[in-house]
Amino acid sequence: MNDKHTLTCIVCPKSCRLYVENTGSGMQITGYGCKRGLEYANEEIRESRRMLTATVTVRNGNLPRLPVISSAPIPRRLFDACLRELSMVVVKAPVKLGQVIVRDIQKTGVDIVASRSLTKREG
Repeated sequence: MNDKHTLTCIVCPKSCRLYVENTGSGMQITGYGCKRGLEYANEEIRESRRMLTATVTVRNGNLPRLPVISSAPIPRRLFDACLRELSMVVVKAPVKLGQVIVRDIQKTGVDIVASRSLTKREG
């Protein structure tokens, strides 16, 4: 990491400008307006995490793709591997909102779940 880094907090609508500086004896974080902003900056510097959204292939569904989302934030460094894994997933309709599609993706402890219900194609 550079000696100085600027972040924009995404925890609340205030969008505080956070300044992170390596002082040699540790990290100094300033600019946060609340405890949640400080926690966000610490986590972002250690290991950035985000919710992962994607789609997977559906067989016999009324739509060809199913939108999915991670049940919790995933390390950003694992996004490519997670997306490669999801590109090979095929589910059979019907699917219910919240149904687990992939358990413990990339050994993160996070499940990938359906973000909508999908009915079986008729006919």
